[in-house]
Amino acid sequence: MFTGIVEEAGRVESAARRGELLVVRIAATRVSAGLAEGASIAVNGCCLTAVSCDAAGFVCELTPETLARTAFASRLLPGRPVNLERSLAASGRFDGHIVQGHVDGVGRVAALRRLGESAELDVEPPPELERYLVAKGSVAVDGVSLTVAALGPGLFTIAVIPYTLAHTTLGGARAGDPVNLEADLIAKYVERLLDRGR
Repeated sequence: MFTGIVEEAGRVESAARRGELLVVRIAATRVSAGLAEGASIAVNGCCLTAVSCDAAGFVCELTPETLARTAFASRLLPGRPVNLERSLAASGRFDGHIVQGHVDGVGRVAALRRLGESAELDVEPPPELERYLVAKGSVAVDGVSLTVAALGPGLFTIAVIPYTLAHTTLGGARAGDPVNLEADLIAKYVERLLDRGR
């Protein structure tokens, strides 16, 4: 489990096919400290396994299923930044919201409007995720725990503070960029319970 509080913006060092797998090495120093082989790590909001690691980074293997359900096919290119978060320790501080690292769908950035030091980010979610979005509710965008500021037809808006712009990939978001989205887990459980009651 994760919280959507990005610890570090790492960088893709290499991405190469090995059979059906995409093997990716990510350069990162902060999250690599204490990262064990086999540990879970969120990369742009997707829970992956560190199959090998050292002080300078780690390697993950992505299956065709992961590539089909995420924005990774076009985003995991050498030199590209990625948001990183280690899994939450049982004794850890819970600062964001419940993030499983299970990407629900791929959205598209519609706009990033700079408002002085802060910004507003407009994202177009896939239609099947719209029902989980509520004003002032939580959503993870590329692994970043955010609050929905406004909703419109086929669009949601997030107010982004300067710290988030500076310390995550969202500061470099451009119109048309695909982003991994994870809806609020509680909303999905509520829907499931209501469906069973019908």
